[in-house]
Amino acid sequence: MWLENGFRILDKTTSNFSMTIPFDRTAYDGYIFDCDGTLADSMPVHYRAWTESLTEKLGRPPVEFTEELFYHFGGMPAREIVAKLDRDFGWNLPPEETAHDKEEHFITLLPNIGPVPEVIAALHSLGKDANVAVASGGLTHIVRDTLRFVGLEVGPSEYIKHLIGSDQVKHGKPNPELFLKAAATLGIAPARCLVFEDAEPGFVAAKAAGMDHIDVRPYRANLRRAAVY
Repeated sequence: MWLENGFRILDKTTSNFSMTIPFDRTAYDGYIFDCDGTLADSMPVHYRAWTESLTEKLGRPPVEFTEELFYHFGGMPAREIVAKLDRDFGWNLPPEETAHDKEEHFITLLPNIGPVPEVIAALHSLGKDANVAVASGGLTHIVRDTLRFVGLEVGPSEYIKHLIGSDQVKHGKPNPELFLKAAATLGIAPARCLVFEDAEPGFVAAKAAGMDHIDVRPYRANLRRAAVY
């Protein structure tokens, strides 16, 4: 085991990306997965949805909204991203309306997403008896559709038992509320939950929730270049 941000996570002695991500099954009773960038290779498509939606809203390309800045927001609810962009750049866009339009545009682009095989392999390795939830900064219905596009369903007989989206909590990542709600829904103490994440807001949220986490980024071998951050 090794430590990252003070948390026990996985042994990185292997660089064989064809292998499932190793972790200690005896240390955890519940597992919480992020969706975008973790189970689904969807972040470049989200960025496209953002830039195209913001271009329409602003009447010009949103040159301030760089790809680097977008990935810095990984895991944050769309409405909170818009509110921050308004504060930082003086755009004065309506957060709820802008976020809604961006998410609706993303739905039209869903056929362009793909799976993250290494993380899905880790999910499958748990078996269908495991206590598994997905906790995402996206809206529940959109995350559910995203999961379906990569071959994953949510239900009592599926690998994923529960789905918690940002519309089910007051505060998104990096606040721990999303992960704490997922743990409560699973009926598992936070300290016995392991989080699979790909972005800094998610790592901060896991730490604040008292959960161990795995940074999946070093294990994603086949993502498009723009999604490797």
